[in-house]
Amino acid sequence: MPMPIADLEAHLREAFPDAEIQIEDLAGDGDHYRARIVSPAFKGLPRVRQHQLVYGALKGKMGGELHALALETSAPA
Repeated sequence: MPMPIADLEAHLREAFPDAEIQIEDLAGDGDHYRARIVSPAFKGLPRVRQHQLVYGALKGKMGGELHALALETSAPA
């Protein structure tokens, strides 16, 4: 069962309440998303660690309900 975009956004907003979050359904199938997340939580962290924080926020749904997620993460300028 695909993950609705609203569920994905809810998980991300819960983990990063002060972030600017944009989500795009890449294939229109609820399985392939791109997420752009700009959060102060990422300040000073390498990109790999930023992505690990995002995957942690998804509570194990990556690879199950959520098949593919292209991530663009950064701290505010």
